[in-house]
Amino acid sequence: MEKHLAIYLRVSTTAQNTESQEPELQQWAAGQRGKVVWYRDKYTGTTMNRPGWNKLMEDVWAGKVTGVVCWRLDRLGRTAKGLTALFADLVERQVNLISLKDGIDLNTSAGRLIAHVLASVSQYETEVRAERVAAGQAVARAKGKRWGGSVKGRMLKVKPEQVALIRRMKSEGAAITAIAKGTGLTRPTVYHYLKTATS
Repeated sequence: MEKHLAIYLRVSTTAQNTESQEPELQQWAAGQRGKVVWYRDKYTGTTMNRPGWNKLMEDVWAGKVTGVVCWRLDRLGRTAKGLTALFADLVERQVNLISLKDGIDLNTSAGRLIAHVLASVSQYETEVRAERVAAGQAVARAKGKRWGGSVKGRMLKVKPEQVALIRRMKSEGAAITAIAKGTGLTRPTVYHYLKTATS
């Protein structure tokens, strides 16, 4: 069985792209002797259940992967629980993890320490961002502002690629909040689309 190095790229929404991540990863890949396989996702980092990531982990569990490389650790995920479980799994399977921007290498004790610290920082940033959004919404509500994906009673247009992502995430059992984050839409817009699509 031929083994390979896995390069993983992720952005959170279909409106984003991986252009900022690719140059350094391509440069790194060009310096490798073995086979390199790329895995990609346009999916929220608040869940480890993502199509590209799931395929990568299937290959890890099958013993096909010698190492996982990412641009930054938060591209793998944004929850400390998910990342620390991943680190333990990779170390147990003797699969290295390298994060180019963070300087992480799980083959070293210092790299493992930094990885766990950054995992906690990533979750902290996610929670702080959510708190800021909630605080901003509370202030807006107090001022009488209303929102939710509609303009004067008309729902904002949902793009075809967003429709496809909504359907896929819903079929996989994703929560409405995760679907909203993954598509870049508001939860009311996602609710409205699902309601009209099934009616």
